[in-house]
Amino acid sequence: MLNNDLLRQLRYVFDYNDIEMINIFKLGDLEVSRDVLVNWLKKEEDEGFQSLHDIKLATFLNGLIVKNRGRRDGEQPKPEKTLTNNLILKKLKIALSLRDDDIIDILKLAGLNASSHEISAFFRNPSQPQYRLCKDQMLRNFVHGLQIKFRNN
Repeated sequence: MLNNDLLRQLRYVFDYNDIEMINIFKLGDLEVSRDVLVNWLKKEEDEGFQSLHDIKLATFLNGLIVKNRGRRDGEQPKPEKTLTNNLILKKLKIALSLRDDDIIDILKLAGLNASSHEISAFFRNPSQPQYRLCKDQMLRNFVHGLQIKFRNN
């Protein structure tokens, strides 16, 4: 899943305007201009499209955590240079204060059934044998379920 697509979808799910998006990046300790944000939100075929790198998306997700849960004490987490779907799912889980059951319910809204064992496998250490890679389809369904939950009410 492209980082730009995810950013665009999260903007839609939570109904953020440009100023709110810029403020979320700022909460993640990144100053972003409106022009840069607009170029990240464009589709690939649009003129002026700029690719959103993993570290910038990680900064946005960290800012989303701070926005929803507040700053944690001590040193703030550094944005990861490389993001996986598992890490994106984990950051969204933290930002939205979700439990595994909540994730299962959100996936059901998108028409996907998952067990608590499957969900917990996404959050395990990659060196553990029970670890499971979160594929693009699972992340897409999760974001779609978020859209149904937050936008269709």
